[in-house]
Amino acid sequence: MDVLSGLLSAFGLSASAGLNAYIPLLVVALLGRFTNLIKLNPPWDTLTNGWILGLLIVLIAIEFFADKVPAINHINDLIQTIVRPTAGAILFAASARVITDIHPVLALSCGLVVAGTVHAVKAIAVRPAVTASTGGAANVPVSIAEDLISTLLSILSVVIPLLIAMIVILFTSWIIWKLWRRANQERSRS
Repeated sequence: MDVLSGLLSAFGLSASAGLNAYIPLLVVALLGRFTNLIKLNPPWDTLTNGWILGLLIVLIAIEFFADKVPAINHINDLIQTIVRPTAGAILFAASARVITDIHPVLALSCGLVVAGTVHAVKAIAVRPAVTASTGGAANVPVSIAEDLISTLLSILSVVIPLLIAMIVILFTSWIIWKLWRRANQERSRS
């Protein structure tokens, strides 16, 4: 069961990184430093260093405000195309708790794919649709919602990993269904 919960935590944290790279890193770092909920093995225990915690807080603040300003949010998403999958890879490898049983390249690859997929859906499908349908008026509330979801998903991924796995599967299925439905509607209009 510990292997399963570690893997589910790793998938949930990686998915969370697809929405915001720094929030799940900070959650894992704080939980690793101040609680027994997560144990970070070397070299991932470096996340609990005070300087790293401070850096993550600064990066969260920068990303928070950059994602709320029109035009800058597009540049931020472009930069985050590299940062979020990388954070997902780090989170997966750091939190799987079975890193000695899973090859590090496989763990890093899983995190990269999960976070990269969530980021791609957000950046390519969700955000452009929100911008187009609301003239950009809903971008700030959607960005705030993404930050809140990332925070909640990160915490729950460590505390209740099975629940998070179910939420991620349902959310991903819903997004795929919406995209499939939209594509079918566009085909029927043609």
